[in-house]
Amino acid sequence: MDWDKIPTDKIIQTTAAALESNGVDVFIVKNSAAAKAMVLEIIPHGAEVMTMTSQTVENIGLATDLNDSGNYNSVRQTLTGLPKDTDPIQKLKIGAAPEWAVGSVHAITEDGKIMVASQSGSQLPAYASGSAHVVWVVGAQKIVPDLNTGWKRISEYVLPLESARAHSAYHIPANLPGSAINKLFILNKETKPHRLTVILVKEILGF
Repeated sequence: MDWDKIPTDKIIQTTAAALESNGVDVFIVKNSAAAKAMVLEIIPHGAEVMTMTSQTVENIGLATDLNDSGNYNSVRQTLTGLPKDTDPIQKLKIGAAPEWAVGSVHAITEDGKIMVASQSGSQLPAYASGSAHVVWVVGAQKIVPDLNTGWKRISEYVLPLESARAHSAYHIPANLPGSAINKLFILNKETKPHRLTVILVKEILGF
């Protein structure tokens, strides 16, 4: 399959409606600049924000705006500034329940289910229930027909790209795997109104 193809407007609209029926707020925007502006409009100045590891969040400049502008209470900055001997459990708690979590996902099905794969699982507590607000910025190329196709997208397309990125970013030896699908989060439905927001972008973003 062509995993980097933007679907038709009809499919995007159908997917958005399905997400909303599953309790997820949805905005559809035309490009990454509009997506970035939407996120900065949604999150109040001074709010506590955790940017999860995401090529999308990095590439559109959101990580810089949320962590380095001084307009937000950056959890990443807080974690980086902790003494080296800080209790690891304390660090886990800080990262697991920020007020706002911002990231992306690996697949969204046309019937409104969301899939996120992870090696460590560090972002999953906040996504599942820890954060009061979660914003996902998602390139529309990640829309798939169903969960089986979503799994194929993650295992056949996303994993090799993430492994290559990890090898380069973390200097992992070539004979070791760069990444792995150790944990998989699937959202079927959200029960808390307006907790989750997906910004669907009609542009290829991330992988």
